[in-house]
Amino acid sequence: MNPREPAAWEIDVNGEPTTALYEPAAAAPTSTLYICAHGAGGHMSDKGMLAVTGALLARGLSIVRFNFVYREKKLNRPDPMPQLEDCVAAVAKHALTLLQPQRLLLGGRSMGGRAASMLAAKGYACDGLLLLAYPLHPAGQIEKLRDAHLAQIQVPVLCFNGTRDALCQQELMEKTLARLSGRWTMHWLQGADHSFHVLKSSGRSDRDVLDEVGAATQEWLATKVAAKT
Repeated sequence: MNPREPAAWEIDVNGEPTTALYEPAAAAPTSTLYICAHGAGGHMSDKGMLAVTGALLARGLSIVRFNFVYREKKLNRPDPMPQLEDCVAAVAKHALTLLQPQRLLLGGRSMGGRAASMLAAKGYACDGLLLLAYPLHPAGQIEKLRDAHLAQIQVPVLCFNGTRDALCQQELMEKTLARLSGRWTMHWLQGADHSFHVLKSSGRSDRDVLDEVGAATQEWLATKVAAKT
């Protein structure tokens, strides 16, 4: 296929079909393909996914969005984590075969990013992880940390969380990061919540937050990922 043209795919995930959409970089391509998974309550074309991927497309990333199998079936309850990981892997394999990018990033929003990080922790080959609103713990349950696998990740990581994120208390994340290697780059979005929304009283707009995500990602690619490939 022509990597400069968008495409829609049907992908087999352990015998069940799901849908994926490929979008080439909108400007100044970086030869980087980002497999971006949606959050637990979302889907590949929800408002949050379109907003953040639009900002990244403008910064030179090509992107594959896809539905997890449960969402493709129009179900609300997420699949078990091993099945989510299998879906990320199946989409990545399909995209790599067709597009053969120079660099591959895995990640996504919230649960989708967590699934990608667990896959990478098990050794799945990629050049980096781009995590959007990593869910360190369930809302209101800070004792249930989702950090056991993070030390096993052997690739560069860029993680964005808002300072008002109910699923990622900043102090707890900083304590977690202190136990990890220098591969992890944490970027706090001042005043943003789990959806990267900021209050009007902050003096910033949601568009400003997405521009910050795009710029920081572009810098990270140039300094932390490209330098290692």
